[in-house]
Amino acid sequence: MAWLPSGIRLYAVGDVHGCARLLRQLHELIQKDAEGAVEERQIVVYLGDYIDRGPDSREVVDLALAGPGETFECIHLKGNHEAMLLDFLAGEGDVDLWRLNGGGATLRSYGVEEGAGPSVLAEVLPAAHRDFYESLRLFHVEGDYLFVHAGVRPGVALDRQSDKDMLWIRHPFLDSDADCGYMVVHGHSTVAAPEIRPNRINLDTGAVWSGLLTAMAFYGESRYALQT
Repeated sequence: MAWLPSGIRLYAVGDVHGCARLLRQLHELIQKDAEGAVEERQIVVYLGDYIDRGPDSREVVDLALAGPGETFECIHLKGNHEAMLLDFLAGEGDVDLWRLNGGGATLRSYGVEEGAGPSVLAEVLPAAHRDFYESLRLFHVEGDYLFVHAGVRPGVALDRQSDKDMLWIRHPFLDSDADCGYMVVHGHSTVAAPEIRPNRINLDTGAVWSGLLTAMAFYGESRYALQT
């Protein structure tokens, strides 16, 4: 059984995709769950894909920056949707792919027309949001758990994983029972309910379509889901 060192209580949050109302609800559930907890260190790891598809990408970033409360340490991971936004700002990547995958909703949340170019978004993007997108991490390790947006390529050491795989991988990872040395906690690939396998846990419950935004609490050898 995977475990966290004593003194740590951690919450991993699945893909939000612009659903601010659901993230506020989930923050409240996390706050309530952590009341009276004895662990000195309380951590929230957001698994990426804060933006796109839902109507409130800008507000979701504000909520993720604030976290559930002052006592929580927040760790923000990058999703493939944040990677597409950064490519758009840099004038790189497949802009049509981003727009087809909900990028227009993110532009609208910043008050930008869907057909606008990157310079228009850059002008209105708050500095704190630009810093947020540019400082997102690819993964986080805590105890026996590896937190990453999409997953990892089986058979490849963690320090040799590619950015692309950690942001985009699906079936080579999802179909594998290989032990990478950690229990991998991820999102990216939508499931109807939290999926727990011997080597991984999937927390992307398709919030923008289902209304179900999922987090999982971890402490010691315990783990359980919190859901809107």
